[in-house]
Amino acid sequence: MTEASSRSRAGLRLMAVHAHPDDESSKGAATLAKYAAEGAEVLVCTMTGGERGDVLNPAMDRPEVWADLPRLRRAEMERAREILGIEHRFLGFMDSGLPKNGEPVPDGSFALEDLETASMPLVRAIREFRPHVVVTYDENGGYPHPDHIKTHQVAMEAFDAAGDAKLYPGTGEAWQPQKLYYVCAFSKAYFQALYDAMTAAGLYSPHGEVLGGWDDSMRSWEITSRVSCAEWFPTRLRALLAHETQVNPDGPERSCPLEIEQRAWPTEDYHLARSLVETTLPEDDLFAAVAVSNTVRVGP
Repeated sequence: MTEASSRSRAGLRLMAVHAHPDDESSKGAATLAKYAAEGAEVLVCTMTGGERGDVLNPAMDRPEVWADLPRLRRAEMERAREILGIEHRFLGFMDSGLPKNGEPVPDGSFALEDLETASMPLVRAIREFRPHVVVTYDENGGYPHPDHIKTHQVAMEAFDAAGDAKLYPGTGEAWQPQKLYYVCAFSKAYFQALYDAMTAAGLYSPHGEVLGGWDDSMRSWEITSRVSCAEWFPTRLRALLAHETQVNPDGPERSCPLEIEQRAWPTEDYHLARSLVETTLPEDDLFAAVAVSNTVRVGP
């Protein structure tokens, strides 16, 4: 454990709820690694197995990879889990894929499950793991993938229901998390900071193209909570690259040198969407104001 991660988080628990394997490594992974290294228990729950995902790494775009994609994505998730030093559970739903405009979501997909059926495994996971803090996507899913949108809906339902003993019987003893955050992984300000830093260093930045096509009509959540975790960016990158079918290591999104990103944007950012404890904003810690031994419970 390094000097920067020497703070003890013993007794604290954080759950991150994601749609597919690799989402945990591209959205908040440095935060997960930091808190785990500091002694918190960290669990990622992945709603689907990523079975209908694409192969985005040209070096892996081979028939035998496509044929074995479900198994490979689980193996990649296990490697990422080891790198981040966290716990992980697949919650058992089928990836919906990303249908083109006008195409239906395939039958049997996670996005088509009714809310109660889709939420039950997550309610069970919350009651078993008993997190103080839950992290997930906003109502647009971070971007409008049907599984990400469904993950938001399920996470909100489970956050509210897990603490009520009358709801979801047979899934364990009621447990109410205290805070829920939306991860704000890729804001316009983030892309602008990387573009400015790379340009200042005399480097070409593809982030200018991202900024040029930015849709300002999209809702932008206020960043209420910034976790300083630049020390863990190398760990985050290693975890992301462990998902080798999903990441092109030579792609434009990997163009910013790590040391430049660490200086230009040294935090991972969140929006506090729900809190059952009084906290002062802005925060620099997702566990701010959390009571370790006094988590709210509802029902007998």
